[in-house]
Amino acid sequence: MTVVSSYVHGASAQALIGQTIGNYFDEVCARHSAREALVVTHQKVRLSYGELHDKANRLACGLMRLGLKRGERIGIWSQNNLEWVLTQFATAKAGLVMVNINPAYRRAELEYALNKVDCRALILAPVFKSSNYLEMLGDLAPELATQAPGPLRAARLPALQYVIRMGREKTPGMLNFDDMLTEPTAGELAALEKLGGELQFDDPINIQFTSGTTGAPKGATLSHHNVLNNGFFIGEAMRLTPEDRLCIPVPLYHCFGMVLGNLACVTHGSTMVYPAEGFDPLATLQAVAAERCTALHGVPTMFIAMLDHPQFADYDLSGLRTGIMAGSPCPVEVMKRVVDRMNMREVTIAYGMTETSPVSFQSSTDDPLDRRVSTVGRIQPHVEVKVVDGEGRIVPHGTPGELLTRGYSVMLGYWNDPERTAEAIDAAGWMHTGDMATIDAEGYCNIVGRIKDMIIRGGENIYPREVEEFLFRHPKVQDVQVVGLPDKKYGEELCAWIIPREGQRVTEAEIRSFCDGQIAHYKIPKYIRFVESFPMTVTGKVQKYLIRQQMKEQLALTEDRTA
Repeated sequence: MTVVSSYVHGASAQALIGQTIGNYFDEVCARHSAREALVVTHQKVRLSYGELHDKANRLACGLMRLGLKRGERIGIWSQNNLEWVLTQFATAKAGLVMVNINPAYRRAELEYALNKVDCRALILAPVFKSSNYLEMLGDLAPELATQAPGPLRAARLPALQYVIRMGREKTPGMLNFDDMLTEPTAGELAALEKLGGELQFDDPINIQFTSGTTGAPKGATLSHHNVLNNGFFIGEAMRLTPEDRLCIPVPLYHCFGMVLGNLACVTHGSTMVYPAEGFDPLATLQAVAAERCTALHGVPTMFIAMLDHPQFADYDLSGLRTGIMAGSPCPVEVMKRVVDRMNMREVTIAYGMTETSPVSFQSSTDDPLDRRVSTVGRIQPHVEVKVVDGEGRIVPHGTPGELLTRGYSVMLGYWNDPERTAEAIDAAGWMHTGDMATIDAEGYCNIVGRIKDMIIRGGENIYPREVEEFLFRHPKVQDVQVVGLPDKKYGEELCAWIIPREGQRVTEAEIRSFCDGQIAHYKIPKYIRFVESFPMTVTGKVQKYLIRQQMKEQLALTEDRTA
């Protein structure tokens, strides 16, 4: 394929799946009934596809027994566990819209999310890390304490009627998750089957709140068609088979876990392995070795944490073959270490966003290594992408511009927010990603930064990732993030936050000396700080705006510019 302009489309002989998640799930579970579907190491759970299907049906019937009806919203606020994946498939079968609530949310964010989409039910874990979910919900809905389990009447959460807690302990006003798994009657199973024949694959099935640096979170609304097909083609790119076992340490509440993980596995009859409630490098290494995993997912910071763990060499990772590194730009040096030291010779890079279900580009297992370490691969099947300039015109290949995506994967819209939906998806159906990218003559895509992250210093456009990739080459640098800070003379100056390798001491002078003569003078950071960690989201994305904000406060910088 030779690309002249920066427009590519994923022509494919493999048809899209024209089914709902529930109907497709039924077929997969029947075909692979005896195969192992799920391993949850921290809960000591092992389920075959037949057993997973039975439990998902039980939960679907249990939710319908409460009176929850097609199209109504049900939230899940939990870490990775058996209950999460059962909820994912049970809600799809019952025609409910599952609302993924970030495990890091606190009271105000929870209240906003539940009320924004009018959740009728909420499934929650009791606690996770420093979050006491029962306590926070109790603060928002004190009425729970004096009500019997069942329909709730809470002043601050007017739509919420049912709260279902995980675990065996009883909490006033709440139902227990395990009680939802009782044996359904023949009539209930018949009603579930009838509903399965009525649901349509374009029905909304999932709402995920996208975090922004300003404004309230937006509820990206995804359909069966969106996520089922994306999960399938992601699995195809990794060449998953029923023999594969995928370790999933990334959070399920995010597309990385529930689509690139769960749906990629289920559409191929592969085994899902959850190593811990949340990411833990040692638990992940242990699970990969003990379960003989052939695939592993993670964001770059997760792979760095595993590679640099003092017990890394104690675990046999020879079974690994493939997986995905995604979620944020993948440093070339980290990618090389993953291939060499973790035996992930067929590791792939994926790029996308929640609003596109999420993956638009992915490398193939047989792409040349230099392509896999320097790009995010080529276009996914049945997806279109173009790169445009500031006036919306397609640019020549190799020219940076904003990446736009169109096709089956584009979300239905932001829930109950037509204005922000129209800002994101134009009249021709193109999703504006806000990412700066180039597409080369062979169709490989390189993400060079966010439009808002691009630094303009004295009229020169600087893409932070280019500088980050260069600094990664320094032997004492473990991780690095580059941001732009206000400057009265040049408009902006570069600031680098660097995490040194364990046991290494590095100075500003060393970093500047490393840059001199190797990169243009205007790309050398004016400000260099050595830190132990970066501000991160739960999914492992670095929050650059917080780095920028902290540095502006430290240096007493203002945004007014004279140049």
